Amino acid sequence: MNLQRKFGIVLKELRLEKGLSQESLANESDIDRTYISDIEKGERNISLKIIERLAETLQISLSELFKLIEKYGETK
Repeated sequence: MNLQRKFGIVLKELRLEKGLSQESLANESDIDRTYISDIEKGERNISLKIIERLAETLQISLSELFKLIEKYGETK
């Protein structure tokens, strides 16, 4: 599985854990909702700025976010 897809899956899991819709995550992160959908499907190669915004909105450190992405699939 490629990195974009792993990122999207982890992002969706975190979003759902926080009880956020794609629209609310998008609004709080100042990102278009359709862009969030594309990220979650692994269809976007996103910038570090976007990753930082998403992490801040989800209240997770960048290092923890990347650890989750790195470990995704090891236990699934």
